[in-house]
Amino acid sequence: MPHSDACETYLREHDAQQLEGLREFLRIPSISSLPEHNDDVRRAAEWVATRLRALGARGVELLPTVGNPIVWGEWPAPAGAPTAILYGHYDVQPPDPLDLWETPPFEPTIRGERLYARGAADDKGNMFAPLAAIEALIATIGRLPIGIKCLFEGEEEIGSPSLPGFVRDNRERLRADFAICADGGMWGPDQPSLTVASKGIAACQIDLRTANTDLHSGQHGMAAPNAVEALARLVTTMHDDAGRITIDGFYEPIRDLTADERAQIAAIPFDEGEYRRGLELPALWGEPGYTALERRWARPSLDLNGLWGGFNGEGLKTVTPCEAHAKITCRLVPNQEPGAVLDLIEAHIARHCPPGATATLRRFGGAARPFAVSADHPALDAAEHVLRDLYGKDPLSIRAGGTLPVAETLQSELGADMIFFSWGMPGDNVHAPNESYLLPAFAAARRAYCAFLPELARVYGEVKR
Repeated sequence: MPHSDACETYLREHDAQQLEGLREFLRIPSISSLPEHNDDVRRAAEWVATRLRALGARGVELLPTVGNPIVWGEWPAPAGAPTAILYGHYDVQPPDPLDLWETPPFEPTIRGERLYARGAADDKGNMFAPLAAIEALIATIGRLPIGIKCLFEGEEEIGSPSLPGFVRDNRERLRADFAICADGGMWGPDQPSLTVASKGIAACQIDLRTANTDLHSGQHGMAAPNAVEALARLVTTMHDDAGRITIDGFYEPIRDLTADERAQIAAIPFDEGEYRRGLELPALWGEPGYTALERRWARPSLDLNGLWGGFNGEGLKTVTPCEAHAKITCRLVPNQEPGAVLDLIEAHIARHCPPGATATLRRFGGAARPFAVSADHPALDAAEHVLRDLYGKDPLSIRAGGTLPVAETLQSELGADMIFFSWGMPGDNVHAPNESYLLPAFAAARRAYCAFLPELARVYGEVKR
């Protein structure tokens, strides 16, 4: 019986057992952002380690970091086969607001074709799928066709602060031909896709001050400068009316999209009008000369995430505030460096700070460079081939407007490009109440991994010949 048929038979016969394993994993409230759940995060790490041992992985252990541990385990590569890092994360977002959940977030519940729980799609379901496929491959052919090094972290939902240092300190242990990311999603249930790029990120806060104290607005208004008004004027200098970023030098290092890249994005079945109506917006906004999807995926952004100062309580307080603050994140595209972008913003606020005010820039950690996989990467070819066979159509090449720091970290530190191979879907409500994982997607993911690992061995064997 061909390997794929044997794997599919195994998955079908063990479907209920594997689904219950996922539900067990989902019951652990491994919320990395809340200190009161530190023990639960550790418990989730230990659960994953136990799972890897049961599958026969070698050297399974919880590797310490400055934060939550990395779950490690590996299957050495057969002679001549490549080795891949398998990445995922076992931590989850807080479930709040709890009153919007139809069923408790850590009591996994099936309704229709979906499994509802916090972390169901992001990332426990997607991370569990390749482990289920590994179980099937070992049960049916006795081994894995390629080497696998599991790198499962517990801090992705707080920006992976420990991961870059861990990767730098463990280069030899982590050495691999490429990486597979079990975090992310497909364009739709019937439309496969492969994510080929993601944006970087740089974050900061502007702190602006005027007088040495808040003032009585009747006695001092229009004489002493108002910090909230000054900050409002300052931040409006960062975009022009059309939506282009006006920070000097911001666009300078960027390589513009090629005609082929624009055609690739234009091939995506995306309707700007439908997108606008879905958000109940009267109009879209942003850098002229680019479509909304190009701006979301392949052009940089500068977003005001929060603006505050003065009195914000109920009722009235007649005050001229002396301080105001703004939080900013920039999503970056190739050739932009996070530190250099923050330098440009700092120079901009020094030039444009209104008279009577002083403004300083506070830089946040978690910066990450943008990522893009080589278009001719053999592992990308293997993924395309598997998805084409599974769905009967070519996968779309898509990009992520968000940031996954691990992709750029593994690429820059290890030279290991990341292949995104996961089955999150529109409607999963990731990070929101009633998060869910589509059960047909869970089935497709397990089948795909059973085909993907042997295909990687075949493709790399041809490359070496």
